[in-house]
Amino acid sequence: MPDGTIMKALSGYYYVLDADNGRTVQCRARGIFKKRGQSPLVGDRVRYMETENGEGAVEEIRPRRSALIRPPVANADLAVLVFSVAHPDLNLALLDKFLVHIEHADMDVLLVLTKTDRIPAGAEGEKARSVVAGARRLYESIGYEVVLTSARKQAGIAELKERLAGHLSIFAGQSGVGKSSLLNALAPGLALQTGDISEKLGRGKHTTRHVELIPLDNGAIVADTPGFSQLDFAELGIVELGNCFREFRALSAGCKFRGCTHIHEPACAIREAVEQGAVAAGRYAHYTAFMMEWNEKPRRY
Repeated sequence: MPDGTIMKALSGYYYVLDADNGRTVQCRARGIFKKRGQSPLVGDRVRYMETENGEGAVEEIRPRRSALIRPPVANADLAVLVFSVAHPDLNLALLDKFLVHIEHADMDVLLVLTKTDRIPAGAEGEKARSVVAGARRLYESIGYEVVLTSARKQAGIAELKERLAGHLSIFAGQSGVGKSSLLNALAPGLALQTGDISEKLGRGKHTTRHVELIPLDNGAIVADTPGFSQLDFAELGIVELGNCFREFRALSAGCKFRGCTHIHEPACAIREAVEQGAVAAGRYAHYTAFMMEWNEKPRRY
């Protein structure tokens, strides 16, 4: 049976790129996967069998390097979290929530701040630029790479494309932040549909309706994913949540109690670090909000 990679999943079909001849075959998945509680994902390396009608059937899923549920992508090794600095404004709480999920998936992360050309002039613009500069300093101090871009002016595009080379990357972020515009800049001729920001709702309209892998001319492969703004922590454990904050990991060994939640226990190294300015108060505030959300969610068994 031939081997291939699922490049797109849409309406029950899996579009498999054949590893030998470069042909894309429209496939269905065998019913055995449903019985096993397993579904093929975009990015899966698979074996498939061609059927009489010129289509195919996915027969086997090769072992995965990684697997994300939302967005549903397999074998990605780099998460590109795309957040705009204007229209919509930079949302650090949502960014930290995305980071928790990517850290839990044990993937490398690149933060991309888009729409730098949309920052207005005057006092409002100065305030926005200060917020962006502070956010960049914060996340770089934690150990994250940050790239500032403008698809409209091609700013930062070459740097971003070079960073993506050799990786299967997922592009994820809140809808309306400019992911499709960014991908169009990275792959001229792609012509992905872009959308405007809803003035009433203050967020973007969904323009990406499914997950699809997009090859770039430098060997990089990127996964365009539907924009979304809601994530939940039901699959995380209480200790795992704290471990998903990079700056907490080494410090937590200094907590008096094993399994410290960093909320109310005495002699908590994390809270002491916040008081001393070694951990950003904003990041800790997001952590406590996430913990509250975790406690309110019904557990999955």
